[in-house]
Amino acid sequence: MSKNVMKILYLMEYPIDLPGGAQESTGTLCEGLVAGGEFEPVVACPELLSKTPKDYAFTVVTYPSDENREQSKFLRISNFLARIGHFRRIIKEVDPDLIHVSMSESLITFGALRVTGSFRKIPFVYTDRGLCFGYRKHSKACIKMTMKYAARMLTTTQYNADLWKKEISTPVTVIPNTVSSAFEDFDPLKRQKARDEYGIEQGMPVIGFAGRISEEKDWGRVPVITKALADSGLRFKVALVMAVYEKGDEDIAKSVRDGITSAIGEDNLIYMQDLSQKEISDYYYLVDFFVMTSSFESFGKAAVEAMSRKCIVLSTPVGGLAEVIGNKEDLYDSSKPETLAERIKYLWARPGEIENKRESSYRRYRDLYTADKNIAGHIKVYKEILNGK
Repeated sequence: MSKNVMKILYLMEYPIDLPGGAQESTGTLCEGLVAGGEFEPVVACPELLSKTPKDYAFTVVTYPSDENREQSKFLRISNFLARIGHFRRIIKEVDPDLIHVSMSESLITFGALRVTGSFRKIPFVYTDRGLCFGYRKHSKACIKMTMKYAARMLTTTQYNADLWKKEISTPVTVIPNTVSSAFEDFDPLKRQKARDEYGIEQGMPVIGFAGRISEEKDWGRVPVITKALADSGLRFKVALVMAVYEKGDEDIAKSVRDGITSAIGEDNLIYMQDLSQKEISDYYYLVDFFVMTSSFESFGKAAVEAMSRKCIVLSTPVGGLAEVIGNKEDLYDSSKPETLAERIKYLWARPGEIENKRESSYRRYRDLYTADKNIAGHIKVYKEILNGK
C-alpha cells in the first residue's frame, strides 16, 4: 500500500461471515475500498464461523468471543470487558487513520475507551443500524455519551437520522445499507431456470421469506401468513431461507417449517439454510412475492436484495421499511394476514400489473441502493473527516 493510502479500522461484535445487514454491508464496502485503492480497510470481529481471513480481499483481524453471550448476564458482562481489551490491543496494532464502528455494542465497547481518554487523536464514525428509540435506556445513554466525541454518525434511513438529530449534536449523514456484489448483475434467464430446478408449475406463485433468526423478525408470523394464503384458495409454494447461528435457533427453524407444512404440506415448502451471498442472490430469482414479517426493522436489507431480483416486496410498516419500500400499497398490517393474502391473490391474477411492479421494484434498487452509491457515500464522508472539513 502507498503511504498516501488511509487505513480504516472497522470494529464489529459479530463475525463478518455471519449473515446479516451490518456484516454484509461492511464486507461489500471494504471490497469496494480495496478496489478503489485510496483506503486500506481492516475489519476487527470475533472468530469467523466458516471462512478464514484469507478468504477476504481485505484484512480481517479476529478476537475470541462468546457467541451466546445473551444467554446470561455474567456472559454479557465478561464478554464486554474482554472485548474492551481486545479492541484496545487491535487499535494499537493496526494504528488506523480513522475508526468506523459498525455495530451498537461495539460502539459502547469503544466508548469505554474513548470517553476515558484513549485514542483521542483518531477520529471515528459510527453507523447506527438500529433505530434511535429501539435501544435500552442505559445503551442509549452510552451511545449518546460516546457520540459527543464522534466525527459523524451515519444512519441507513432518513427516518432514523431525523430521530437522532433531536438527541445529539454530532453531524448525521444518511447512507443506506447495500447488498453484496453477488446481487450486482441481473440475469433475466435465471428466474425460469430456478423454477425449472424446483419443479414450479406454470402459473403457481412462489412466496419467499428469508433472514436470520431473531426476535425482531417475528418468524411466528410466517406460518400464520401461509395459512391465510392457503385459506384464500391460492395455490402456491413457499421458499424459506433461514440463517442459524445461536443456541436454540434450530428449534425455532423447525417450528417455522412445521407450521408451514401443516398449512400447505411438505411438497409445497422449499427450505434452504445458511446460504452464501451467491446462493441467496440466486434464491431470489425463484421468488415472486417476498414477504417481510418484521416487528422491528431499522432498514431491511433483505427487501433491497429482493428488489434487485425483481421480486414484489410486501412488508410490515415498521421502522425504516416503509422508506425502503416506498409504496404504501405494499405495506400490510401484521394483525390482518388475510388482507395480505388477498393482496397477493389480487396481484397474481393480473400479469400486466405484476410485470410493472417487478420493473418498478428493480428501478428503485438501481436508483437508490447499489453498492456503487453506498461506497461513494462512505468515501465522501471519510475524506471530509480526514481532510478536516
